[in-house]
Amino acid sequence: MMKTVLTEIEQGVNEDRRHAHLPSQPRTIDETGLSFQFLVELLVKALFLRGQMRLMDIVAYSKLPVTVLEPLLAFMRAERMCEATRSSEAETAISYNLSELGRLRAEDYLRKSQYVGPAPVSLHAYVKQVREQSVTNMKVTREQLTKVFSGLVVKEGILKQFGAAMNSGRAIFVYGPAGSGKTFIAEHLAGLLSGDVAIPHAIVVDNEVIQVFDPLVHEALLPTNGNGGLEIDRRMSTDARWVGCRRPVIKTGGELTLSMLDLDFDESARFYQAPPQVKANNGLLIIDDLGRQLTPAIDIMNRWIVPLDRHVDYLALHTGKKFMLPFDVIVVFSTNLAPSKLADEAFLRRLGYKIYVGPLSEEEYRVIAKQVCAELEIPFSEEGFNYLLHEHHYKSGRALSACIPRDILEQLSDIANYEGKPATMSRELLDWAWNNYFTHD
Repeated sequence: MMKTVLTEIEQGVNEDRRHAHLPSQPRTIDETGLSFQFLVELLVKALFLRGQMRLMDIVAYSKLPVTVLEPLLAFMRAERMCEATRSSEAETAISYNLSELGRLRAEDYLRKSQYVGPAPVSLHAYVKQVREQSVTNMKVTREQLTKVFSGLVVKEGILKQFGAAMNSGRAIFVYGPAGSGKTFIAEHLAGLLSGDVAIPHAIVVDNEVIQVFDPLVHEALLPTNGNGGLEIDRRMSTDARWVGCRRPVIKTGGELTLSMLDLDFDESARFYQAPPQVKANNGLLIIDDLGRQLTPAIDIMNRWIVPLDRHVDYLALHTGKKFMLPFDVIVVFSTNLAPSKLADEAFLRRLGYKIYVGPLSEEEYRVIAKQVCAELEIPFSEEGFNYLLHEHHYKSGRALSACIPRDILEQLSDIANYEGKPATMSRELLDWAWNNYFTHD
């Protein structure tokens, strides 16, 4: 996940963006899109696990405003599931605690589902929000591309292809030899994503909870602790069940399996985790090293046929109920295998852009070597560079791959530090680093 340091100015801008993107705060139970019983069960479980809670704590924990909570808590008191105590006349002084009957009910509810946390949003609300903030609404310009890839050595023709591909919103198939910089380029595409999005903590489908927001992959614009109290609750005009985030970027590689693309149901907790393509909605999903997974590549590619073609995905609950979700993702497939070995022509046609990233020219290779030398504080030597080209690359038939200058020069720096000598592009050190880097039959 990309790391971002926000200045005070940026935080102010993001505050505006957050309010612009998040749905309006619900004021009634009907407006939440959730059933009365579902919300009662959620509150009872929260009180069971957390013990006595003040009203302001319930607001912050459930992400629901007081106007929604009051009828729920009144019902729980009328049914003798909880008790309320007031330490003063202040509205914030009200505290709630479960009764014995409430604790018995909580145990029953926890057997159905152990999800306790922010109230989910409805499937309808989620579908509507994803479509409103579609990644296809985002436009990429030449100026943006130049800025994001500034200082990086990438052929102009390749950058032009990636710029057009990002504007299309369609899948991108990046292929070429190992070490040519495919993954490096794919990861930099994240810098082209613009506009912020709203991501729900969870969604509910047929009374089953699916967690969507993941702090490990979603970059929140503001702290996600929601409404800190009743005063904040009164001022907030947005729904705290949603988190304002940057467009998500999710990367997966050799660990990817077919089962990971379905809902992950926890048998003991009795709720779900959303698959990576759902967490990546409205953003970028990078599938690296395609063809290196344990699952055959053709099976993985076939799994994507319908989502890529129709922009919808079909998932199933453990109960057998199937439902549709938007598939609003720019998928980047990256591989060093021949396309014909991964998928048939029918599937490849569904991929909007097929971009080949190959070896570098001598001048491009030289620029990278100079950049790495400056970074590692190694004096660049034209003589040493030519020796590397002619005595190693050309004699061995090794292509000028983008990854090699850094890998060789870092090893040269390592051995120099070990021996306590200055790192130089001498023939001796270049020979050592080259022979240490490549295997020999």
